[in-house]
Amino acid sequence: MGTVSRLSVAPVKGLAQHHPDEIMVDKTGVPGNRQFLLLDERNRLFSGIRHGRMVTIVAEYRRDPDRLSLRFPDGTVVEDEVRLGAAEVVSLWDTERASHVVEGPFSAALSEFVGKPLRLFRVDSEGGGFDERVVSLLSEASLEELERRSGHEGPVDGRRFRMLVTVAGVGPHEEDEWIGRRVRLGEAVVTVVETCVRCATTTQNPENGQRDFDTLRLIPAYRGFADGKHVEFGVYADVEEPGRVRVGDPVEPL
Repeated sequence: MGTVSRLSVAPVKGLAQHHPDEIMVDKTGVPGNRQFLLLDERNRLFSGIRHGRMVTIVAEYRRDPDRLSLRFPDGTVVEDEVRLGAAEVVSLWDTERASHVVEGPFSAALSEFVGKPLRLFRVDSEGGGFDERVVSLLSEASLEELERRSGHEGPVDGRRFRMLVTVAGVGPHEEDEWIGRRVRLGEAVVTVVETCVRCATTTQNPENGQRDFDTLRLIPAYRGFADGKHVEFGVYADVEEPGRVRVGDPVEPL
């Protein structure tokens, strides 16, 4: 049996991560996590793959009333209430997410930072800006195995993988063995469905967004490619029983 060693959330998809002591996991998402996302002028998702320095922007999202702040690396803070404009359906991979444009100063500030026009959206469902599945899991032992196999000097920073739950106390890539099984995470129960296909974001330093570790070469060097082309590391899960998950909670396959 493992334990939850870290939780990672980001109010705006692609911006700096927060590491709370506890989260609420629901079937539709983690409330407040990836609640907002950015689209470019062609209505494509704009994330850290295309501008790594986005991780240096810290977003804070507060409820009742809804209020968002963005702190840029030069110390500038842009803050306002979340005022929703036109409704739009945003395409994320193979799914469509009902969303609303966020009015106010945020889009202009983010556009200036990255040097191209962007629009900020709020996804209507709670925490609805997740990737393939609501929950993602990665073990500390898998990170240590990547460190050992790659010859990396010092620990591999797991934050670069932007996983919701990091697990201590299990073996390297043991999470892969949970595919098709139910796993208890604190008060919640999830079903692990598939491995996570990794992208170029994982090559970037989670502090500054600079590319400093070639995950897309080093992971398949010892794990191989899935389907001859995909790099996989960590797993995705669906929520069967919603509940609260805290750092230190047990992680137990059922």
